[in-house]
Amino acid sequence: MWPNADETRELLLQAKEGDNEAVDRLMSRHRQALRRMVELRLDRALARRVDASDIVQDALLEASRRLASYLQKPSMPFHLWLRHLARDRIVDAHRRHRVAHRRTVDRERPLQGSAFGSHSSLELINQLSAAGLTPAAAAIRHELEQRFHTALETLDDSDRELLVMRHFEQLSNQEVATALNLSQPAASMRYLRALRRLRLRIADQDGESRA
Repeated sequence: MWPNADETRELLLQAKEGDNEAVDRLMSRHRQALRRMVELRLDRALARRVDASDIVQDALLEASRRLASYLQKPSMPFHLWLRHLARDRIVDAHRRHRVAHRRTVDRERPLQGSAFGSHSSLELINQLSAAGLTPAAAAIRHELEQRFHTALETLDDSDRELLVMRHFEQLSNQEVATALNLSQPAASMRYLRALRRLRLRIADQDGESRA
């Protein structure tokens, strides 16, 4: 999902030397991935009033303003820094537009809308179905995908966020640990527990369907 890290590092070096064109290329090449990251986290009600492109643009403008400071002392990889800026703006948008409904701003319900590509969904579905929870026949694949999304929606925010970061943003365990300020073993353990809970939710649905 995110641009090649080696090319990003090269552009960062050029930007640090004062190359404005490198800065423009740096922001431009991350725009699509950042937009996808935002779309994954805007619920449908908010998405009707807030365009993901506006949030991305605000985040990129802020990144441009703060880039010199970041380059002096980068605290995390560039793409994680960008998504941190964008996430702050998502939270701000929820505060502005959903406060009247008394809704918790951190519950972003990422599975709404069409932001989730089928490739990432099916990749995780295959991993789960390999445990024998449901038949692997192609005829029930669509039904399984429906159960998968329903089950993922029922998870706690922290579990769902970990699975989104790993399987839809395609972040490594190390990147997740950095983004969430966790140790790598802690991030790995939380991910495995989230995956286990998701598997159980799908199994519960399968049992109800058979009943």
